[in-house]
Amino acid sequence: MEFPLSTLTHIQAIRRVLLLAVVILTAFGNVHGRHKVHKWETVEYSAISCRAHTASLTDFGGIGDGTTLNTDAFRTAVDHLSQFQSDGGSMLYVPAGKWLTGSFNLTSHFTLYLDKDAVLLASQDENDYPVIAPLPSYGRGRDTDGGRFISLVFGSNLTDVVITGENGTIDGQGQLWWDKFHNGELKFTRPYLIEIMYSDNIQISSLTLINSPSWNVHPVYCSNIIIQGITILAPVRSPNTDGINPDSCINTRIEDCYIVSGDDCIAVKSGWDEYGVAFGMPTKQLAIRRITCISPTSATIALGSEMSGGIQDVRAEDIVAINTESAVRIKTAVGRGGYVKDIYVRGVTMKTMKYVFWMTGDYGSHPDNNYDPNALPVIENINYRDMVAENVTIAAKLAGISGDPFTGICISNVTIEMAPKAKKLFWNCTDISGISSGVVPQPCDLLPDQGTEYASPCNFPTESLPIDDMEIQTCSCRKKIYN
Repeated sequence: MEFPLSTLTHIQAIRRVLLLAVVILTAFGNVHGRHKVHKWETVEYSAISCRAHTASLTDFGGIGDGTTLNTDAFRTAVDHLSQFQSDGGSMLYVPAGKWLTGSFNLTSHFTLYLDKDAVLLASQDENDYPVIAPLPSYGRGRDTDGGRFISLVFGSNLTDVVITGENGTIDGQGQLWWDKFHNGELKFTRPYLIEIMYSDNIQISSLTLINSPSWNVHPVYCSNIIIQGITILAPVRSPNTDGINPDSCINTRIEDCYIVSGDDCIAVKSGWDEYGVAFGMPTKQLAIRRITCISPTSATIALGSEMSGGIQDVRAEDIVAINTESAVRIKTAVGRGGYVKDIYVRGVTMKTMKYVFWMTGDYGSHPDNNYDPNALPVIENINYRDMVAENVTIAAKLAGISGDPFTGICISNVTIEMAPKAKKLFWNCTDISGISSGVVPQPCDLLPDQGTEYASPCNFPTESLPIDDMEIQTCSCRKKIYN
């Protein structure tokens, strides 16, 4: 077919315009680190639920250049994907890049997935963190009276939520917040990196969390939680950078985590003084396994000090503590009320410790002066076995409360190698009672050795917890790879 010369000229002009458009679009893509040519790659991951729908943050205008604020992109993406809650659920994929963002909320039946080269950069602008009410079991913020800045990644009243990835990173950029804390410039309590409230069926796994402004992971008033394969890193002098803090939670599993912290690597909590007593929600049925902790000024696992709703049935095993102040520490005080009971610890290896065993009955921090001085905590049935430590300054400091002793303490098969400059008094015990067997150096008189004839290991339950029956699936998603 032949075309008139004028028509051919018109077609050639259109072709030139289309070619120019392709060149411009390609150049635009290159400016943002993307090329037109791409391929799809399937990624497998483990999760409590797989998803029927997937979208990328870039589908909602996200730009991962480290300077563009992506708060609106995250919020729009989650809002859009929430429509699939009853249709197989959804996943938001965060590709490689540095994604500056303020706080955003999650939704139910939802997975937030971070690529191995994805970094969520927490905004340092306070205006990007709405102020929310204090936790009802605390009565006030932990840093200040009144409210608190919402966490970077937040969710409330949700079910079936997964935060995971290929060991992607969430960077809290906490130095600014730490400086404000030290200088007394905070108007409200600092934000955490991840906080999930009033929710059920939660998984947080395969991530690296660094430089949190305060606590890193805080599930509170939740049930059926798996926290697995998390690396948490903060300067060892950074204030209150607790690793993982299960708080008034039931049926939780924390395992295979590596934590370097300026505070407790794991802190088990359940509310503060009269507010925790009134709220009355304990933390119980908690398994902690295969944790490595470095925290020179705090505990590997702390029980309290906010324990007024009760802490019960905690099972910790296969724990490594290096250059850490103490192993499993109980912190409480007059006015706390509540209880810490049925605690089981075994298989702990420690190197360079101030204390191996530490219990404190006079941890005096209170939310206000309205606590009940007659609210005494109950500390009972505390079991430690099969532990080895070297280069230790003090074997134990066990201080109960006068008129309210800590009872039912059992320590068996423990070898502690004291440091060359160890304190002369290896064991310091007051207002406690219990037994021991096979412990070196010999414990205090309040923990009499049972002798070889009557010695038996301290208790550790043989039955599993319900969280161990929670099924993990192998899921897959497709991600776009640019050449």
